[in-house]
Amino acid sequence: MYTQTIYELSQEAERLLMLSLDHLRQLQKLPTTSLDDVALKRGEQSGHVQPLHFSARGMDVQQATLNNELRKVTRLEMVLAIVGTMKAGKSTTINAIVGTEVLPNRNRPMTALPTLIRHTPGQKDPVLHFSHVAPIDALMKILQQRVRECDRQSLTHELEIDKDMNTLLQRIENGVAFERYYLGAEPIFQCLKSLNDLVRLSKALAVDFPFSAYAAIENIPVIEVEFVHLAGQASYPGQLTLLDTPGPNEAGQPHLQKMLNEQLARASAVLAVMDYTQLKSISDEEVRQAITAVGKSVPLYALVNKFDQKDRNSDDEEQVRALISGTLMKGGITPERIYPVSSMWGYLANRARHELMTHGRLPDHQEQRWVQDFAEAALGRRWRTADLDDTEHIRHAADLLWADSLFEQPIQNVIHAAYANASLYALRSASHKLLNYAQSAHEYLEFRYHGLTVASDKLQLNIGHIEDDMQQIQVGQEQVSDEVKHEVDLALEATTVFLNQQQAEILCSINTLFEKENVLRMSQHGIGAAMTAAEMAGDMLVLHDEGRAKIVLDKIRSSCEVVLLAAQESISRDLGLRFEQLESTLSRTLNDAMRPIEQRVKEELSHAGFRARIRFPAFHSAMFNFNTRQLFNEAIEQDTQLDEGTSSAGGVRDMFSRWLNQPNWGWSDDAAVKTRYLIDINALNNSLVQYVTLFCQQIRKALAAQVDISVTAGMATFFADFSLCLAQLQASLRESLHLRQQNESAVTALSEQLQHRIAIASWINEDSRLLRDDIHTLFSAEHT
Repeated sequence: MYTQTIYELSQEAERLLMLSLDHLRQLQKLPTTSLDDVALKRGEQSGHVQPLHFSARGMDVQQATLNNELRKVTRLEMVLAIVGTMKAGKSTTINAIVGTEVLPNRNRPMTALPTLIRHTPGQKDPVLHFSHVAPIDALMKILQQRVRECDRQSLTHELEIDKDMNTLLQRIENGVAFERYYLGAEPIFQCLKSLNDLVRLSKALAVDFPFSAYAAIENIPVIEVEFVHLAGQASYPGQLTLLDTPGPNEAGQPHLQKMLNEQLARASAVLAVMDYTQLKSISDEEVRQAITAVGKSVPLYALVNKFDQKDRNSDDEEQVRALISGTLMKGGITPERIYPVSSMWGYLANRARHELMTHGRLPDHQEQRWVQDFAEAALGRRWRTADLDDTEHIRHAADLLWADSLFEQPIQNVIHAAYANASLYALRSASHKLLNYAQSAHEYLEFRYHGLTVASDKLQLNIGHIEDDMQQIQVGQEQVSDEVKHEVDLALEATTVFLNQQQAEILCSINTLFEKENVLRMSQHGIGAAMTAAEMAGDMLVLHDEGRAKIVLDKIRSSCEVVLLAAQESISRDLGLRFEQLESTLSRTLNDAMRPIEQRVKEELSHAGFRARIRFPAFHSAMFNFNTRQLFNEAIEQDTQLDEGTSSAGGVRDMFSRWLNQPNWGWSDDAAVKTRYLIDINALNNSLVQYVTLFCQQIRKALAAQVDISVTAGMATFFADFSLCLAQLQASLRESLHLRQQNESAVTALSEQLQHRIAIASWINEDSRLLRDDIHTLFSAEHT
């Protein structure tokens, strides 16, 4: 019954997709004027179809989207897009999901081209299919000539030439082309490494890489392999495929952001890989913006990788979920879809368990490096070769490492569920894309049809009114700037007061720690008569044992750490709340300033019979890019003078020695009395006071500079987007005026065509809505 229902729904989805593609082809044939220059005049490169403006570029994007959905529905393929920044561990996460190493790991960008990894039952050894290799072959011929002409020494200044790059250069010089088929992990690694190095080399030699040739998902490389976690599972209708996407600005190619957005828009669901150690970084923010844009139309999940680096002072699982769901994603993802994990531990544990199950033992650790990584993670740094021979012990250690990786929950809740419901995910994705197309096409056609019924003089009047409104936007921008500046000044003044209060509290706590009684108390050791003596000689703390002096310094350091870490958390939390409130205030201010123009445009068009939808552009807090922890680190680094004789222990502890710019925190041997050790308490206190004062000054300056840059950029984007919206309305009216002025028979013929296309768009919309509801009902039944 279930399989029959899926088959019937897929048939209906195919019918509607083919009908929509035919409908779009008919729209492309309708008489029109060229309106594409509207966006280009403003430097816009957006591929999104505007509600009232189906540009040539917009229609191409719609056609590619519908064709992609048709391909997925035909295969009943659920495409789970994996997105993350360069160092977030995206490749390791995919390897952990698959259960074996199908993607190479290097400390440089490794996803210049999107890659599909398709679960194929029974395919134990991975195989890569690269059928659309012709554009790469053409690029190789161009590069062959450039490599012969360029000076190899000068090329080394442009990019790092390692063993892999040397191999690629030799391959280009010898005219060795890429294959269409690679079997086995190692040949696949070499192919993917060469493709990514080809991107770097092309950039260095000023040759355009053919990214556009791989915009269609059917043209990108495909790896087929059985996912270890899904081996032996029951057979379901549908296919599960992972899509490894390029990160924003990966491989130094900024336009990859556009490719990323287009690939995400075509996915059935999105899995974001976030770096636990860099959650508030700018690079992670770019990923969050990309997935937020598609999160409303497709299911969204997040893995917070590198959770194994959590220490006792870091956020726990619930705090991380709350931070991402509430503060970073603004409710764009629910906490239960966020999974803190260690992808590296998950990959190592799963691969070890698979090897033990398949071969009864692990491979030779000298031949396969991953075995050494597993042994260190599961057995500790002091593991021995003999330990690997104890199969039961290794199996138990692998199970424990798998449990510690926290990967079991996302495997069950995301991967198993996606595999079991792949057909439903594919159908749901198609129904959403069909509805989007039908609604936007209906709006566009209705606007054009009504334009043929309005008198030319009324159209001309509305065009003139919008021209006036666009000029009013410029006036409004100047007027609202003063109000925005006032709000920003108030926020910064309040922040300054808060930071001054924090500075005073920190200094008070530190000065209290360095009072004579507290210093002597921290210097005490032992009980009663056995207590070790310490004394104050002026500002000097005098001890008679070198080891004891180090212990005392550790106590002072730890006490100061507690104060500074508490202050750091307080400042981070407070500034986050303050600037969230500022974002809301500025967004409301901008919307209020533009609302009269919006209402006037809608009213004028409504009187003429047009129904215009105007949406205010968003003013995101993401533009602030605040990372108060990073500000702490940056301030510290700017104030750091490392002594060559001082060892670096990492973390907050070695920050103190760097702040003070003196080895061993100011204690030294007394040249005259060998048994006495002196700690200059006053010098330590003054150094800390100076650091805290300087730090607070720096954070105030950094906040003021970032707010100024962010608000300026945010306002410019807001007004540019709103102006573009009106410009497109005006362009559509001009098109209507141009067509209206043709002879009556041409207008009548076009009117009849538009009415027919409007009726078809309505049918597509209604049938797509029914399809979506049926799929939703089936989803609900599967999850009850």
